[in-house]
Amino acid sequence: MDASDALRTLEEELERGLAGMAGASTLDELEAAHTAAVGRRSKWAEVQKGLRSLEQDDRKAVGQRANDVKNSLDAVHEERKQSLREQAEGSLLDADAVDVSLPGRRLRPGSLHPLTAVEDEIVDVFTRMGYRVVEGPEVETDWYNFQALNIGPDHPARTVKDTLYVDVAGRSDLLLRTETSAMQIRTMEAQEPPVFIISPGRVYRRETSDPAHLPVFHQVEGLAVDEGITFGDLKGTLLEFAKAMFGENARVRLTPDYFPFVEPGAQMAVSCFICNGVGCRTCQGTGWIELLGCGMVHPAVLENVGYDSERYTGFAFGMGVERVALLRAGVPDMRMFVEGDVRFLEQFASAG
Repeated sequence: MDASDALRTLEEELERGLAGMAGASTLDELEAAHTAAVGRRSKWAEVQKGLRSLEQDDRKAVGQRANDVKNSLDAVHEERKQSLREQAEGSLLDADAVDVSLPGRRLRPGSLHPLTAVEDEIVDVFTRMGYRVVEGPEVETDWYNFQALNIGPDHPARTVKDTLYVDVAGRSDLLLRTETSAMQIRTMEAQEPPVFIISPGRVYRRETSDPAHLPVFHQVEGLAVDEGITFGDLKGTLLEFAKAMFGENARVRLTPDYFPFVEPGAQMAVSCFICNGVGCRTCQGTGWIELLGCGMVHPAVLENVGYDSERYTGFAFGMGVERVALLRAGVPDMRMFVEGDVRFLEQFASAG
């Protein structure tokens, strides 16, 4: 390539580059046109590489023109880039423009999960009665979860078929709590009677998920200890709870049952709030719905925390939050509460 060919090539590339950048409608198109004009593979770059083969005077003239072409294209490139940026910002502003004369749009409100809403309602009922809320660790020791609650070493609940044990630093006495009753022991160890507490929280069992069982679920346990507390106090407390949760016409029925940490123990049923006790599918035609376990605190449990079982008596109760929510909402499968289906959860939006 001689000097005249080089100069002609530079002029052609100048015109082509200016036209390409002038026609660019986006920043990407602009960068592509600029690179095509003065990039490493452009005709301008070829002229630069061929300068060494020219005579000294021709080299000076062609080199000077190559620099002028590069400066001209760079100047147009910067000017056009600024223009395109301003256009893009203007488009964004137009898209985000707000007509202040239009009425406001109400934001879609969030809501509590139905299990959270039911748990809060249960807790609220008992705090209005004067109970105090206590919470504690989900990883418990064998003492608080079993031994202190009079659950002996041969009880089937302590086997690995029912309980999830945790191996931490070689310790064999740690487990994921199977009930929040452990907080009853912790509270009684920390204070003298009277004790009136409820303990809500998440618990763990080695269960297979089915319509009535979950391996991770929620409980609310209650405890009352003082001088002179009777089984009649337990029934009266649970009756007031049933009325608050299921309506003023609710009735309760206590039938004998066995739990290691209470004596005597009972299973509480509430009159069916769907059929008012007449009998329906929800209550399986009995007119009653089993709701929770309860009873008078076993003297051995009181002795384990240093209380005088001759002086003090108490009662305890515990219920599954999922079961209460399932019964109240008429949901056929407990798993629906934890599957995260927004279409299902939205039905309970007013509960939050």
